[in-house]
Amino acid sequence: MYEQTNAGYLLIGELGGGESDRSERVSHWLSRAVNVKVTPNLQGAVWSKLLLNCSVTTIGAIAGLTMRAYIDRPEGRELFCRTYDEALSVAQASGVRPEKMLVDPIPPGRNGRSISGEAYNLWLVEILNGYGDAKASMLQDFERGRTTEIDFINGYVVDTARQFGVNTPVNTAIVETVHAITRGQSAPDPNHLLQILQTSVDRGEASVPFPLSNKGEKQ
Repeated sequence: MYEQTNAGYLLIGELGGGESDRSERVSHWLSRAVNVKVTPNLQGAVWSKLLLNCSVTTIGAIAGLTMRAYIDRPEGRELFCRTYDEALSVAQASGVRPEKMLVDPIPPGRNGRSISGEAYNLWLVEILNGYGDAKASMLQDFERGRTTEIDFINGYVVDTARQFGVNTPVNTAIVETVHAITRGQSAPDPNHLLQILQTSVDRGEASVPFPLSNKGEKQ
């Protein structure tokens, strides 16, 4: 016997999208044990979750900080924005329409890239309210010596980006950093936030078009 004790829910749907009697039947049976929601846009829902995993979970893991802690740093906020924007660009290039879950997956006012401002700040607060104080599961993987799922998170974004000609220098640098930590060549450290941004600039990409000081501030 299984009893749900949290406020979450199980999301189900057809991989090809759309509604179906099969999804409704599965929902009916599963709802006896857990909260279930049916979506006609399962791929969009999966990408919406992936967008947050790429930015919230992975960045927190490599920095060894909660999202609330790293987002207070200029370089942490910038890295979140760049990582999320790259992943969202890949989703859109692949024809996926991300579905609203915790927040609207499209940041307010976004025009190819996120636009800073009050609306964006409020959008970010919604994410912080849901994930701001949680310890990243990937950080727990580091601590326990377990293999991470980075190749299926940011790594998936990077691989998919190649298929559609989208540049993802920030996500690429993040993947490399996680692999270095896994191999024992590095460790979770807030300094990775700035280093990843600088690596993206060194690669000659336009993802981070401004120089950064040692404190992570725009010069």
